[in-house]
Amino acid sequence: MAFTAADVKNLREMTGVGMMDCKKALTEADGNIDKAIEYLREKGLAASAKKAGRIAAEGMAYATVIDGVGVVVEVNAETDFVGKNEKFVDFVKGVAAVVAKEAPADLEALMACKYNDTLTVEQQQQEMVLVIGENIKVRRFARFAEGTSVAYVHAGGKIGVLVNLDTDLTYEQVEEAGKDAAMQIAALNPRFWDKSQVTEDVLEEEKRIMMVQMANDPKMANKPEQVREKIVMGKLNKFYSENCLLQQEFVKDNNFTVEKYIASVAKNLGGTITFKDAVRFEKGEGIEKKEENFADEIAKMVKG
Repeated sequence: MAFTAADVKNLREMTGVGMMDCKKALTEADGNIDKAIEYLREKGLAASAKKAGRIAAEGMAYATVIDGVGVVVEVNAETDFVGKNEKFVDFVKGVAAVVAKEAPADLEALMACKYNDTLTVEQQQQEMVLVIGENIKVRRFARFAEGTSVAYVHAGGKIGVLVNLDTDLTYEQVEEAGKDAAMQIAALNPRFWDKSQVTEDVLEEEKRIMMVQMANDPKMANKPEQVREKIVMGKLNKFYSENCLLQQEFVKDNNFTVEKYIASVAKNLGGTITFKDAVRFEKGEGIEKKEENFADEIAKMVKG
């Protein structure tokens, strides 16, 4: 399977590895991006990779708490300029309010909900397209009705995070801890919330890659397999601390893990706080804008 310069650029953005190494990896992997990532990891060049693809779509990710109900939504537009438009922002907030009030089962149900007295969400979306002059699309949403939710919006709508806690304390008491956890999620985008969520197949894949890395390392290759396996088990703790939110170092104070930070806040307040769940939406995540060839476009227009 052939690959393009855009594939090399995409792999570089996903792994942080140099251009020539990315090109070699794609050559070895016959153009398969997942196999190329695996190749780079086995060579010890890429510690990890986000497979969501590069972020290209615009719009807004927004999180909020309305009457105790936590909501996070993503609404896409074609340009960053529209993402900052006051009417567009009001529409996004309006969609979040509908999600909070109506508890739609899925996106189709949300689009059929009443946005206001006269229009459904879908009809209001169509109105926004006419008013703003761009394609606008409600993409996804999540909702927490139980527990205590804390919302955080990063960089004016680039990322929206909703954290859900189980606590016997008031919202005001846990808000700061919830926001701190949400900010960490926004910044580091952990793969898992807790190490208990890491599946056996993920662990086996990590172990396999670590064993290949050691086999390729002259200093480690001659060590007995039992010794290498022991080293791998030690490295898995590092995997947890890098990939699992509650086991990560707390960004604001690296004397704590996130789990211990939350526990210390609860203890100081004389109550309990348990991290239950979270949702992180990054605008345009996994959507790739169509890259138009300008010369081809002109040729099409001339032919037309």
